[in-house]
Amino acid sequence: MELTLKVIGASGAVRAESTNPDETFLIFRGAYEDGDQVVVEASQPGHVVLSLDDAMSQTLAYLKGPNYALEVPFEIRRAPYSPRAFSGDLHRLHVRKARPEEIAQRRNLALNPWDDKSNTTLFPHAVANVQTRGETQFAARNAIDGEKANDDHGRWPYTSWGVNMDPAAELTVEFGRPVSVDEIVLYLRADFPHDAWWENAGVTLSSGQIHSFPLLKTGAAQIFRIEEQTVEWVKLHSLIKADDPSPFPALTQIEVWGRDIG
Repeated sequence: MELTLKVIGASGAVRAESTNPDETFLIFRGAYEDGDQVVVEASQPGHVVLSLDDAMSQTLAYLKGPNYALEVPFEIRRAPYSPRAFSGDLHRLHVRKARPEEIAQRRNLALNPWDDKSNTTLFPHAVANVQTRGETQFAARNAIDGEKANDDHGRWPYTSWGVNMDPAAELTVEFGRPVSVDEIVLYLRADFPHDAWWENAGVTLSSGQIHSFPLLKTGAAQIFRIEEQTVEWVKLHSLIKADDPSPFPALTQIEVWGRDIG
């Protein structure tokens, strides 16, 4: 697998670039500017391990398209990211082809801190029908970014999916290929008494199976084992708010545990 890393400016000019088979590093000496993109290109679809900023964890993800691009966040778009991310004038980017044993292991298949609303090629990818006030600190991607601190709300590390008080709120995690899943874990946002909570959640899988999970008023992991099955997406819906004065239930994290197929 030929892998390329690039930093591309707002004009389309390549500011830095590195290409190698199976693994490549890019050392970018300079400050990011508004409109810059970090780009990963691959000669074929497959699993890659990404570390596009040293302030964020490396992540195993599935690159389905020929490239993935993330616009470097500035101003309010920085809210879901560590203040150290994308800062300074020296940056180390790294991508490599994932090893077979990494792909085969049982893991949280919903984890992707590199997800973004505009992402269509790097999976998993989270999509929601609502987002509180359209603010990035309440975006769907926050529910799969791996950040589980949930006794407050707002900027990193207290990112969450905010549902804008909408009882019809839905969030879908797309995997971009068939995977085998057997467990779903939910972390509710628990900034009580500011927050409310849901007493029940529906989950529909692309296999056609539908579940209804009772939830508790807690910030701890709520774990639900399900029959092992092959799916391409999981949808969270039918969120029943508890009888609480607060109008603000929210989701800090969803995990979907299982294995890749093949």
